[in-house]
Amino acid sequence: MRKPLVVALCALALAAAGATPAVAAAPTPTGADTAAGTGAGAGSTAVPDPVGGVVGGVVSTVTDAASEAVAGLTAPRAGAVNLAGTVSLSNCSGSVVRMPDSAADDPALVLTNGHCLESGFPGAGEVLVDRASGRSFGLLNASGAKVTTLRADRLVYATMTDTDAAVYRLGTTYAQIKSAYGIEALTLADTRPAAGTAVSVPSGYWKRIYACAVDGFAHRLKEAGWTFKDSVRYTPACNTIGGTSGSPVVDDATGKVVAVNNTGNTDGGRCTMNNPCEVDENGAVTVRRGINYAQQTHPFTACFGLDSKLDLYASGCTLPKP
Repeated sequence: MRKPLVVALCALALAAAGATPAVAAAPTPTGADTAAGTGAGAGSTAVPDPVGGVVGGVVSTVTDAASEAVAGLTAPRAGAVNLAGTVSLSNCSGSVVRMPDSAADDPALVLTNGHCLESGFPGAGEVLVDRASGRSFGLLNASGAKVTTLRADRLVYATMTDTDAAVYRLGTTYAQIKSAYGIEALTLADTRPAAGTAVSVPSGYWKRIYACAVDGFAHRLKEAGWTFKDSVRYTPACNTIGGTSGSPVVDDATGKVVAVNNTGNTDGGRCTMNNPCEVDENGAVTVRRGINYAQQTHPFTACFGLDSKLDLYASGCTLPKP
């Protein structure tokens, strides 16, 4: 998962000093503000979160992608996709999102990962719906400057079963955000992306943008006790690091969100925390060291209606249910 890790900060410090980083970023369900027992995996160590709280981090050997991770932190990509509408959380990234048919006066929604919850990682098979929340989010403009703090009034949905996503409802409408700050919400695409699609991953936490393409899809992606379905696999250029969890994955051609960034294989481990493995339809396991993944978001578009209300029993809604 992709939490902000001390190892990533160390890599930056070493790079500034002209040294080769001795650690690589760790992917796992990017945890919550505090990593409780549910968030600690084998080989994980609790380390101070540079923003606030505690996160799970692992130190590993250098991978071929380590230098790209540092480059991703120090050199934002110029292009059509920018940071407007992304948000920074205390431990992750996210974005203000709308459905294709959302109205301007609907309460705005924020999308991030299920493993980014304040309360810790949801268990396998656990689905959280309609919970009170006062979580805050730093709203960024196109250049990555924070323009305001948004606040949730409900956690609408969260799970790490089949997918890794959390949706918060704000006490502010889309129209109010646009009027006050000139920022539009990102729209979720209602169809799955195709292999080869050029995508960008803008991280509100790091205020950086990764660029790559959809390499393909994992029938099942297993990480410790969690299983994700039909996961997006990036090409190696998206060497996302701790803190990028929850970032939107944006189709460069349409500007729409097609997935939410969530994990990657750090050191070549097999189906363990920070080392997800792919499992095909026949049960064959493939480990891709240094490759990162995201969870598709088009299923959400069939589950939300008027006033940003969730209906898990709406026609076409396939999201896991409590």
